[in-house]
Amino acid sequence: MLGTNCERFENFPILIKLIDAKDNLSVQVHPDNEYAMRVEGEYGKTEMWYVVDCDEGATLLYGFKKEISKDEFAERIANNTLLEVTNAVPVKKGDVFFIQSGTLHAIGKGILIAEIQQNSNTTYRIYDYGRVGKDGKPRELHVEKAKDVTVLGPAKAYPETPVEQKDGFTVKLLSKCEYFTTYRVDVESKAVLEADEKSFNSILVLEGAPQITGEDIVNAKKGDSVFVSAGSGKYTVEGKCTFVLTKID
Repeated sequence: MLGTNCERFENFPILIKLIDAKDNLSVQVHPDNEYAMRVEGEYGKTEMWYVVDCDEGATLLYGFKKEISKDEFAERIANNTLLEVTNAVPVKKGDVFFIQSGTLHAIGKGILIAEIQQNSNTTYRIYDYGRVGKDGKPRELHVEKAKDVTVLGPAKAYPETPVEQKDGFTVKLLSKCEYFTTYRVDVESKAVLEADEKSFNSILVLEGAPQITGEDIVNAKKGDSVFVSAGSGKYTVEGKCTFVLTKID
């Protein structure tokens, strides 16, 4: 079902989320595999974001404006001036951000994100705008661990890639790493795709209401996620639509 490329993973390799930020979300960082396995007993996390929609003027945090020292990082967390050195990026629909482990990041208010990530829950919260939990106390921060793993400089963006024209649809590579490969597929009429024995195909519909036909027929709509098993062979996606396709290479 998952495919031969997934044999190197202990668990299902990815998590796919839709995150609708009604307020600024906490500033976070995720460790790499080595640190996370040693300290937390589970894998680290690399992820990518696709901006499904956003309010005019919305921004998110993505790395730092420039390199800073560990001492400055710790001092700014302590005196609540961290946001003075983080990189606030204006966003628009269709923007893509590749977030390697160690990259400081935060989703801003008024942004709907499709997140495809390495299957892990290891998150270190660095800054939370002074919010409190249900117990009335400030939510826990993970400053010491964040100091260990955060890359204290500008984020490493994924290189821009060309759009490939196919028969009735286009494909654009969004990100490729050892944990997942993601594409944006824009279908004008019909797309013929294939799930070979190496990997499943995961389809997250962003626009339109396509009919997906393979071993079964699925009528999908915006926000739906459709899983196509490895080894299913060729299948079609019919109807004008846009979706994120994820597989494991």
